[in-house]
Amino acid sequence: MERFTVSQEVLRTDVAGMPLEWIDYRDAVRLYHTDQVAYACGSLIYAVRGGFNARSGRRSLVEVNSIIATLGNAHSIERNHESYSPPLNNRTLFRRDGNLCMYCAQRFRTSDLTRDHITPLSLGGRDAWTNVVAACRRCNNHKGGRTPEQARMELVAVPFTPTYAEYIYLKGRRVLTDQMAYLLTHFPRSSPLHARLSSAIQG
Repeated sequence: MERFTVSQEVLRTDVAGMPLEWIDYRDAVRLYHTDQVAYACGSLIYAVRGGFNARSGRRSLVEVNSIIATLGNAHSIERNHESYSPPLNNRTLFRRDGNLCMYCAQRFRTSDLTRDHITPLSLGGRDAWTNVVAACRRCNNHKGGRTPEQARMELVAVPFTPTYAEYIYLKGRRVLTDQMAYLLTHFPRSSPLHARLSSAIQG
């Protein structure tokens, strides 16, 4: 059974069910209070008590689920468009690659990984999802300013650009099992993350 703390994030979606962002319990309660929650699913993770009603004497109670769908969002279509490319940062990059060095295939702590440009910037490479991988310091130093071919190194996986739903997953600090299962339905079946999440949910 999963245990919840006040730091547990809620997955917010639009009314069509497309993932939008992670929010904290205060933002979730505000959405409930302003009647912007169309429906909720997943597990109950918060029961937030407020003030007392002057007439009835009853105390208000807002129950917050792990996934809430909210009314109205004009940007969800463009976020989920095929051409969408999420912002690139090391934390989400390393999570995309499962904290594995893409050269020696060993798992490392985030603090021991670096961002490697497959085609170095000095050789015209871009700082883009499809040209960067997680690499341990040893492998990155060995590769230096060369391409993998020049350094006689092989990638263990092909880098890819996450979809918006995949990026939401990668940004999550502690993703609950039901949130994983929900997000998984929005991943391309061909995505490496689809296989990884499927295994995590089943395991």
